[in-house]
Amino acid sequence: MKPAVPPRVLRIQRVALTLVVIAGTLNYVDRATLAVGNPLIRRDMHLSLGEMGLLLSAFLWAYAFAQLPGGALIDRYGPRKLLSAALFLWSLAQVAGGLVGSFSQFVVARVVLGLGEGPMFASDARVVKDWWNVRARGLPTGIFNSASTLGPMIAPPLLTALMLGFSWRWMFVIMGALGLLLAVIWAAVYREPYQERLTVEEERYITDGQETLSAKPITFAEWRRLFTFRVTWGLMLGFFGIVYLLWLFQAWLPGYLEMQRHMSLHRTGWVAAIPYAFGVIGSIGTGFIADRLMARGLSPINSRRYPVIIALIGMAVFTFLAAVVPSAGTAVACICVVMLCAGGSSAMGWALVSVVAPENNTGSLGSIMNFGGYLGGALAPMISGFIVQATHSFVPALILGAAIGLASALVYFFVLPDRPITEADMAGTSPGSGILGTGR
Repeated sequence: MKPAVPPRVLRIQRVALTLVVIAGTLNYVDRATLAVGNPLIRRDMHLSLGEMGLLLSAFLWAYAFAQLPGGALIDRYGPRKLLSAALFLWSLAQVAGGLVGSFSQFVVARVVLGLGEGPMFASDARVVKDWWNVRARGLPTGIFNSASTLGPMIAPPLLTALMLGFSWRWMFVIMGALGLLLAVIWAAVYREPYQERLTVEEERYITDGQETLSAKPITFAEWRRLFTFRVTWGLMLGFFGIVYLLWLFQAWLPGYLEMQRHMSLHRTGWVAAIPYAFGVIGSIGTGFIADRLMARGLSPINSRRYPVIIALIGMAVFTFLAAVVPSAGTAVACICVVMLCAGGSSAMGWALVSVVAPENNTGSLGSIMNFGGYLGGALAPMISGFIVQATHSFVPALILGAAIGLASALVYFFVLPDRPITEADMAGTSPGSGILGTGR
């Protein structure tokens, strides 16, 4: 049963969750500008499909490798400082994307965008760990994760309108300016728990009598030790397939609808938004289901792992169907189901972090997981672009994505253990040490 939330903590939760959803939505809209502007940018800058795939992947490689230091920095300095700085950096890079004059300049702008956006979702996971009781983290995780599909849902119509009303360059500049404003708001409003004068009741709610509120920074030795646990590798390998499929569609859905399904640019801007509405439903709905499963007696890990597995299988099956059905309408319907499952699987991937991470390591473990995921995300646009260029069809690219999604479902089932990383594990005093140990 969920404990009652003290009134002041509830207010802080609502404000923090609202701001991270807005920031996460902007995060995904900003990274979608290149995908939405794909046809016009390719025409104006004379880029091939392969070059566009490389340009799309430039952001993702930078984003993936930014996860490794980003998570440790979040745990050391807190989401308030890190997310403010991240918002500022990626928004400057977004403005620069509208000012580029060459392919190489565009690559640099996208790399900096990836570096800046890196700490976003690990910061969100840390905010939830810091302000929510362990029995109530599924729903807020689903809500903040809904930005990963809310952003792509809003992006096609919003960015298409900006692009057609002004230009693709002004589309980049306007979105960057909004991010700079949000960076100031986050820094002014959000506070870490240790910066607030919490009452005994408020602290008891957050800690559930089992954790301690601490500002103790993570050490490099602790961060490095996370890589010795089976939990960490299960999260990394499992998230690989989720993000691969997400970015297969996020990078190429407008192009797929235009080239494979022969839709006009104007129509593509609206149709591409439809599947992501289902992703929002999947993310929030699965978060609610996870909390209910835990309330019914399922372990904190399994209440999140089982929904991930089911959702990943759904993603794989309906990605395959989207590849082979003859009707454009049926293909879009299949992609809607893919995004419904994608919202649920990614939300539960992040929800797993909040229940398996040791104290003061949530941001670090979340970022390591996201690093594994975005290795898949970085490969998806590049591999898919070259497959389409070679075969003149999206069908092989979609079938490959389905196979990768299915493999990741098997990772969550067979590799991820039903046991969190404990403080004793981090200290090296628990039995079964080593990556192949029972809890590792």
